[in-house]
Amino acid sequence: MHEMSKGANIGLAALSDDAGSVVVGLSWSSATGDGDADVSVLLVDGDGKVRSDADFYFYNHPAAEDGSVQLLGKVPTENGSEDRISLDLTAIPSDVATVVVAASQYGGACFGDLEDLRMTVTDRSGEALLGFSIADATIETAFIFGELYRRNDEWKFRAVGQGYETGLAGLATDFGITVDEAEDEEEDGEGTEGTEGRGEAGEGAVTAGRSEVSVGTGSAGGAGETSPGAADADARADDGVRIPAQATSTNRAAAASVPHAAVGAPAPPGEAPQPARRRVTRTAKKKVTLPKAAKKSLAENDSWKPARLFPVPSYKSDREREVRATSVLLSVMAEVPEFGRRLTAGFGAPAGRMQTFTEVSLPHGDSPKRPDGVIRTERAGKLWTALVETKTNGNPLKSEQVQNYMDIAARRGYEAVITLSNDVALEGSPLVEVKTDGRRKHKVSLWHLSWAEVTHQAQMLIRHEGVGNAAHAWLLQELLHYLQHENSGCHGFQNMGPSWVPVRNGIDGETLCQGDPRAVEVVESWERLIRQVCLRLGGELGQKALPVQRAKRGSDPKSRRTELADRLCEEGKLSAELRVDGAQNILSLTADLRTGRIRTSIDVPAPEGAYPLSVAKRLLRVLDDAPADLHVETLLEGRSGPRGTLERLRPEPGDLLPKDGAAIAGFRLSLFKGMGSSRGSTESGFIRSIDEAVDRFYGSVVTHLGQFEQRRAPRAPSVADGSGVL
Repeated sequence: MHEMSKGANIGLAALSDDAGSVVVGLSWSSATGDGDADVSVLLVDGDGKVRSDADFYFYNHPAAEDGSVQLLGKVPTENGSEDRISLDLTAIPSDVATVVVAASQYGGACFGDLEDLRMTVTDRSGEALLGFSIADATIETAFIFGELYRRNDEWKFRAVGQGYETGLAGLATDFGITVDEAEDEEEDGEGTEGTEGRGEAGEGAVTAGRSEVSVGTGSAGGAGETSPGAADADARADDGVRIPAQATSTNRAAAASVPHAAVGAPAPPGEAPQPARRRVTRTAKKKVTLPKAAKKSLAENDSWKPARLFPVPSYKSDREREVRATSVLLSVMAEVPEFGRRLTAGFGAPAGRMQTFTEVSLPHGDSPKRPDGVIRTERAGKLWTALVETKTNGNPLKSEQVQNYMDIAARRGYEAVITLSNDVALEGSPLVEVKTDGRRKHKVSLWHLSWAEVTHQAQMLIRHEGVGNAAHAWLLQELLHYLQHENSGCHGFQNMGPSWVPVRNGIDGETLCQGDPRAVEVVESWERLIRQVCLRLGGELGQKALPVQRAKRGSDPKSRRTELADRLCEEGKLSAELRVDGAQNILSLTADLRTGRIRTSIDVPAPEGAYPLSVAKRLLRVLDDAPADLHVETLLEGRSGPRGTLERLRPEPGDLLPKDGAAIAGFRLSLFKGMGSSRGSTESGFIRSIDEAVDRFYGSVVTHLGQFEQRRAPRAPSVADGSGVL
């Protein structure tokens, strides 16, 4: 990988023979685990200005109509998380001279609070071409990391590293996006929910936190017009888990941009206050999502089951499940462009016409091989091809089988092999071992996709972001119903592995010693489970949910897991932290294998400047619907304070106050649940217990905390689209 210095530039053709499609990664780490930023991409012309506001891509306008730009979102890494952007350079319009890649901070944070700021560019085979690290960030609230630009029909990269103290609004203004500043408004602290979140101010609204920017992207429906049937986070598929969307710092629900002020600000005299409204993601065209509530059934009784496009009968073999699941998925990918592009963009596929095939016979040695599926994408006369190997239920991928497909792909000039199973891939711990012949000029990339990720992407599109038309939404709904059916075999990670029972028994009997390799296997399974929990939770909320990693860049994954395994042997506990994109608080999860209990908890800072008793009363008031067995612990500077259950504290809020009058730093809210005793292959198992614990805690506790947190409403710059402020 070529390391870049600030101001340096290099041609992509000098680094790769196939750089027509690249994936840009922006990453950073935080010692506290709660630092984050939002990425954005701007397409600018030869004058250094956007052609229109539609050339500004961000979380609320994540993809170009032509597929040239697609924000892939955050993915967990060994050092924290990485925001990835797919750029199909062959599809970038000819009048675009430069692609600017930037990121912005929010909520008063600056890039000096983050560590290991870094940008990487990889080609479509997944090989890292270049890297650029920024080490001089201080008080900047927005940064241009780098830019790709045309020079003599060649794409080049320049390491920029330019910061802005004026945030996203200042950056947008520099590139020709008109920004109207609104006055700061004081938030109505109590009783207003989700006011720090992302808004829905017109088509393509940017509320980047917090600092709001509304971008007009030329919607046919007009600015501020909502999509028919826009889904609320309460919407759910037939078999989905319901997580209420009441308010919250965790779902970035938000302040709608209204003519007078942001939601949560005082209304003008004589007018009723504007109610808090949930964020509705919009892009340049109106999108279709699932309706808020299912239509009333015409069935005579509950035993009547609706007809399904993809029925799930009782299969006689795993092979039948694999064939069926592959065909169902690939057919929907080919028919729903947003979905197919979402799944393949990160694998280096171009933005073009997609066709999919199953049970294709390909010659190999003495007998032909039959991969489960083939994906082909055509753009500008060039073909991108990937072979697909599928597994369902708990069936593992076979190294020999995948190796055969890698060899076939290399010989035939195909670009990728995609494995698809219920397992979740981890960095530094490959699911299958394959050998690559370095003498071959043609490179074949090996990618893995879990069924949990497929389900997550379908949920994000039909429940939150929307697709092009109602027929596509219906197709995705049918796919989602199929994937979540108990007979499909596409349930995601469902087994903690063969080492799970021996390790639990060793902890119970205090016979498990540090250095036991079985403990490392359990730690890896735990990490896979946590990543799947994040995918499921994120799909329900419409936000990225990621495990919190506090490791430094360059740390060895195996060494870190060995250290965690030794801690498991000593303490008998598995621990993890989750963070929902945009949330201020981190959710902690601990499974104590000695006591057989799962603890979910969150630390909530106390509002500043309020009387301690008022703070305690207010906390108990917003937790009025929380479970009676919720544990509340007062946090003091450097130590813990009084604690008790809600059932005991509700009549006496003063019991939360320290007797010595020490200042209250915050509160720790915790729920406890017993864990399943089986290996995790049934609903009563450990994995099921973890899912239930997270769902209960998030739905009954976390969603109410937005009412407790006092904040100032952010400034609200608005980007005009030529027809007035949106």
